[in-house]
Amino acid sequence: MTRVFHQVTVGAVVAETDEACSLVFDIPAALEAEFRYQPGQFLTLRIPSELTGSVARCYSLSSSPVTGDALAVTVKRTAGGFASNWLADQVRPGTMLDVLPPAGTFTPASLDADFLLLAAGSGITPVMSILTSALAAGRGRVVLVYANRDPESVIFAARLRSLAASASGRLLVLHWLDCLQGTPTAAGLVPLLRPYAGFQVFASGPDPYLRVVKDAAGALGVLPRAVHVERFVSLQDNPFEATEPAGGVDATLTVTLDGQTRQLRWPGGTRMLDVLIDAEVAAPYSCREGICGACACLLTGGQVEMAHNEVLEEDDVADGYILACQSLAASQQVAISYD
Repeated sequence: MTRVFHQVTVGAVVAETDEACSLVFDIPAALEAEFRYQPGQFLTLRIPSELTGSVARCYSLSSSPVTGDALAVTVKRTAGGFASNWLADQVRPGTMLDVLPPAGTFTPASLDADFLLLAAGSGITPVMSILTSALAAGRGRVVLVYANRDPESVIFAARLRSLAASASGRLLVLHWLDCLQGTPTAAGLVPLLRPYAGFQVFASGPDPYLRVVKDAAGALGVLPRAVHVERFVSLQDNPFEATEPAGGVDATLTVTLDGQTRQLRWPGGTRMLDVLIDAEVAAPYSCREGICGACACLLTGGQVEMAHNEVLEEDDVADGYILACQSLAASQQVAISYD
């Protein structure tokens, strides 16, 4: 099934480094409510393709929703990356792009906390949104550990210097440069993180970097689930293109939410979340692509198959957690709980 999207005009393209640029969107007044967002969320963009018609890619919002910034995502070229290179080469002020509303759960519950933020490369994009918002609307301290290849590849370098200078000691920026320190390791990060192990931890970047961050945090006694991570992955499905349902069996779905239990008919080939939405069950969800975790629930009976999962860890799955947006029935009786 396709998702509801909007055509939005790019108002400006800002060069951040030789490899990265920010796309600033002009959101019309009629769509302002649709495009309200939380620090750390992302947009899904449609990129035209001669081979497939289009591809969909998620790009984090680097702007802040609390400072009056215009809505902006930051895109870094990747070697062989069709979408990132097309956006960098083809998009100009005035370009119209198909865009899904903001989504994602890489967002703080409160901006008043003390934050330990870790980013590698373009992983700075959602972290920048959180950092800027916390300084503007929060009261705590913010520590950023930012890994890059070399000084020239540091996105937002000048802005980070300016923020640190004007933050009255609330912001500390620690740079890790591969050209000087080598690739980040858990052993190397531990002494940097130790003074801030009690802060809320948010980390964004490629999977190898996130594994290193989790190992370092674990060595300091931080539980794995206390490390909020944002992974950069490619979507398996294209939410802009109609897709035919596949797999799954006809089932009865028993759902417990807010202390109430209901039984719903679950047709084969239909995603669990669609069944819940059609029945007007107020189940939580966000991206609907298996990459944010907002729709996670506990499987208490029966079996399901998840078409895609980029957010649940092995321990989560072993504990019975599933993603409603990606689940197809694998048994005739399935029970879940959100309580």
